[in-house]
Amino acid sequence: MNATPAELVRLEVSGGVGSIVLDSPHNRNALSRQLRRQLRDQLAAAVSDDDVRVIVLTHLGPSFCAGADLREIGTASDETEVELGEIVELLWSSPKPVVARIAGPVRAGGVGLASACDIVVASDQISFAFTEVRIGVVPAVISVPVLRRMRRHRAVELFLTGATIDAATAVTDGLINRAVPADQLDAETNRVTRMLMRGGPKALAGTKKLVAESRTDDGRRRMGELNSWSLSFFTSDEGVEGRTALMEKREPNWCFTEIRPEASTDDGFSRPQKKITKI
Repeated sequence: MNATPAELVRLEVSGGVGSIVLDSPHNRNALSRQLRRQLRDQLAAAVSDDDVRVIVLTHLGPSFCAGADLREIGTASDETEVELGEIVELLWSSPKPVVARIAGPVRAGGVGLASACDIVVASDQISFAFTEVRIGVVPAVISVPVLRRMRRHRAVELFLTGATIDAATAVTDGLINRAVPADQLDAETNRVTRMLMRGGPKALAGTKKLVAESRTDDGRRRMGELNSWSLSFFTSDEGVEGRTALMEKREPNWCFTEIRPEASTDDGFSRPQKKITKI
């Protein structure tokens, strides 16, 4: 009788947030075949779940992700093999915003996971490194999301040297969005997710698509297309509701029925604390 596979990745949905938790601390959340397969499946589940508005990729244990599971290198694979590139593409192309919450060191392929997320919030006590060259391999797949974030010359330096950088340097290099004291990591992650949930779901998905395409296309050449696209959002049901809510000084109908007190000022504007009735 086959043993039930261990649950190395969990999806926990609460308050519109789908938290995808890497839970393989015995190997520092290394990207084993089983973890990759489960991560792929849980990402797909979060994207298709209508109750999930924002995805948070996080972890248990002292490390976020150590990269490839070196014990599996060179061993036979099977039909369930999931490559890292498939996961990176799922993170990058998700129509829902993806936030990485990182409380421990990140290495190699783990940096690729983080780089593919839209916003990365990390403890200021952790470090990052592209360690591939140190074991005679190259950061091939992860170079795609990393080079979309970092200045190319800095990425090349770190790829080639395998040097370790701290969180503050990672912010300066553009690898992550912000580094905060460890005891403020959850509060900052929650603040970011609350702000994201103030956006219309279709508008958020459209904005992600816009940014992704703008990296490869000439903006001036696409201006006519972009103008039409912009108009389609303004005239959509969601666009009308957003403008109407602003004029009526209320929350739009995609907000939750109850807004926490902190959410009243997280965008810099003071609002009365009150319950919101969905339209």
